[in-house]
Amino acid sequence: MKFSKPKFWDKRGRISLFSILLLPFSLVAIIKNYYENNKIKKNFYDLKTICVGNIYIGGTGKTPLVINLASHFKKRFRTYIIKKNYISHIDEKKLLESKHKVIFEKTRELSIAKAENDRAEMLIFDDGLQEKKINYDLKIVCFNSLKLDGNGLVIPAGPLRERLNSIKNYDVVLINGDLNKESKNFINKVKMINPYIKIFTGKYVPKNHSKFKKKKFIIFSGIGNPHTFSDTLKSLKIKFYGYEKFPDHYDYKEVDLQRLKSLAKLRNCELLTTEKDYFRIKKSFRKNINFLKVELLVDQEKQFYKYLNERL
Repeated sequence: MKFSKPKFWDKRGRISLFSILLLPFSLVAIIKNYYENNKIKKNFYDLKTICVGNIYIGGTGKTPLVINLASHFKKRFRTYIIKKNYISHIDEKKLLESKHKVIFEKTRELSIAKAENDRAEMLIFDDGLQEKKINYDLKIVCFNSLKLDGNGLVIPAGPLRERLNSIKNYDVVLINGDLNKESKNFINKVKMINPYIKIFTGKYVPKNHSKFKKKKFIIFSGIGNPHTFSDTLKSLKIKFYGYEKFPDHYDYKEVDLQRLKSLAKLRNCELLTTEKDYFRIKKSFRKNINFLKVELLVDQEKQFYKYLNERL
């Protein structure tokens, strides 16, 4: 989805006038979600299925978790990642394909059929919690520790695809990032809604940062939560002298990259972006652009996979 999130979406504890005006439209989304959760018939498949998704619109760490899961389960099962064919998500498809087998069809049902023909044993869905026709064995919902559920309202009044009480329909919550007072309060709120849900935490671990230590950069990204990129670089003491932000899943044009390269040359810097953004850039335009490679490290990983294995 190519858009810049309105700031009032993330005003925790405060409801803006814009949100109040948009509440009638949110009611439409709430009614739609209720119908889909309670009335739509679910299809069952003879495959092990895990869906990793979010109810907060924007970066919550879905794709890194999908990669982590696929790396783990492909040691035991013939594993495929299912990604619905959104043109704007080509970057994520390329990133996933660099490591795993990916099926990228127009509908998830078509992807499942193709996986069955390929004798798949395990399917991991990158996004799809709002796909109510499929009965997933496990449903994991991701949150960012700083954004959490934003102002707590459903789109367009807030950043949620569905109300937070939809947590009662899911199996696992994974919160990415450092825990703080707000995230601990959020965990308590989640447990009140669903006392049986398992809650785990995780952190992004940079993998190639050492080669950037003695350089200086202009950085750029088009991701759901751009602050996560700059915060990571600051924590690594990587120097940057400007941050060019683009909408989530932005399709970089040659003119954008020429401007960025000119700006870097003017400031005697190099360019640095995220791995996801790098895969979104055409190969012919990637020259002199660096990217930070990160992986998701799940805290208490043994307990995390023990729980998943017990449910599959």
